[in-house]
Amino acid sequence: MDPEEITGRIGAQTAKQVIIQKIREAERDSIHDEYEEQVGQMVSGLVTRFDGGVATVSLGVTEAILPRSEQIPGESFHVNERIRATIFEVRKSGSRVKIILSRIRPQLVQRLFEQEIPEIIDGVIEIRAISREPGYRSKVAVISSDNRVDCVGACVGVRGNRIKNIVEELGGERIDIVRWNDDLQVLVPNALQPAEVDEVILCQMLGRGIVLVGEDQLSLAIGRRGQNVRLASKLCGWDIEIMTREELDQQIERAVDGFSSIEGLEESVAERLVGEGFLSYDDLSVIEPDDLMEMGELSAEAVDAIVNEAENRATVAEEAAANERRKQREQEHVEEVPGEVEVGDAEEETPPAGEEVP
Repeated sequence: MDPEEITGRIGAQTAKQVIIQKIREAERDSIHDEYEEQVGQMVSGLVTRFDGGVATVSLGVTEAILPRSEQIPGESFHVNERIRATIFEVRKSGSRVKIILSRIRPQLVQRLFEQEIPEIIDGVIEIRAISREPGYRSKVAVISSDNRVDCVGACVGVRGNRIKNIVEELGGERIDIVRWNDDLQVLVPNALQPAEVDEVILCQMLGRGIVLVGEDQLSLAIGRRGQNVRLASKLCGWDIEIMTREELDQQIERAVDGFSSIEGLEESVAERLVGEGFLSYDDLSVIEPDDLMEMGELSAEAVDAIVNEAENRATVAEEAAANERRKQREQEHVEEVPGEVEVGDAEEETPPAGEEVP
């Protein structure tokens, strides 16, 4: 065969491979750009296979993966089952595009609400905030631009049919619909429902809301393992601390006494600090130096000394609390195992947290 002919064939084959590669790269870039614009949006696809808990989902023109870490705890899928998820991440991986789906992000709850509740798409109802612990509970704050439309009732639907569809899609996850209000004095109690709130004290310097409830409402406001107050905090964007009036009075007394015992911090300044919501050494240790200087007309050196002392006392108080928790666990273990000698009787008694301003 003529060498020139061989060279020509090799060149043609190389050119063909280059063209094919360019076409594949163009297809990859097109798919990447298309799905990158959809990050946060909901898609529907068929589960095609599983590998180590990772579900591969066909989206039609391409495939995506739903990692175990992005699946709702306890849920399981079957091959050929249709699922809905949001696009979490899109990135190029060699010659392919890697699309990662998620079912645990707040965006999925929002997209499901948009799909089930026409008033949201129409702009009559707006979702202002979502806090979520996937598989367990979500809080969705909504507001209506039309006084004639009840935002909560519209989201629930007749006999709960609208919210029921969303709950089923999320595997039974509980959903609380909260009436949004720009006034935190109104929003915080709404977010903590069904608990009844007596009073909300806002501490602007700390971004904290102290919520006072009756003794009979305490466990309901906090929720199982702190879930209700935790979700309410995320929804409102503020730290929320639940307590009774009696507990607050005790904390105030301990805080004033404790702060006043710090060298250079007068009782009048301690009372002002407590009035601003500083109830522990830990709180005092993170105060803005300028704020403390202004409150007590203190020098920068005095403020540094006060803050350092607060940090030291906060560390001691935390160590004492950790030691107390350890002793309680040991005691519980002793009570569970009959015949063992009680632990801790001869140990040095840990001072109550109240003596150290918790």
